[in-house]
Amino acid sequence: MWSVSESESPRTEWPQSPPPPWPASVRATIWWHRATDEGRALLPQKDLPVTMAMVVDYLDSPVGPYREILASPVLRRPGKLIGAMPRMAVPFIAVDSETSVHGGRTHWNLPKVLAHFGGDVLGTSTASGDGWAVDVAARGVGPRFPIRGGLGFAQPVDEEVSLAGASLKGKARLCRVQVDATGPSLGDWLRPGSHFGLQIVSGTMSTGASRLVGDIEN
Repeated sequence: MWSVSESESPRTEWPQSPPPPWPASVRATIWWHRATDEGRALLPQKDLPVTMAMVVDYLDSPVGPYREILASPVLRRPGKLIGAMPRMAVPFIAVDSETSVHGGRTHWNLPKVLAHFGGDVLGTSTASGDGWAVDVAARGVGPRFPIRGGLGFAQPVDEEVSLAGASLKGKARLCRVQVDATGPSLGDWLRPGSHFGLQIVSGTMSTGASRLVGDIEN
């Protein structure tokens, strides 16, 4: 499974999870920055040089409540197979639910691993695992506003790509996010410092099933 070292795991057996779709109530802080050279090297296909990351609090889901952190070093450029919107390609994702690990790896080719989480995803939060840590301090800016949209995934799977999407609606606000990341690879492509961001103050989302397509857009 395509991943950086922070999302590698020798474990292969996890508690069984239900198939998609996965509806959930969520709160989240999302941020982005220009991709580093090391980040672009992780996915040298046609890309947009933007790194996107987020910390998410799933208040409820088919596998119960859990926390998550994920990052996409670049975004896959829209195209005939990828679709009309940029999509994340996620080599780093961690959660605090064993059943969610199974779901990510089985249903969406997302290399989920277990991690420890603390704090509030809309304020100061922490995530840490085997040899890595990410500290996030977010500050909301301006009024809340309604949001409706989606997130797309394009995960490399051998010579194919696993496409999936999540619909989202709720209340959002702009924010500034202070980030510090350490780890074998994270320190190279998840930039420390202050970044622009968006907070999902309250929302609902539903992640659908994935499908494999041939990756002819390399």
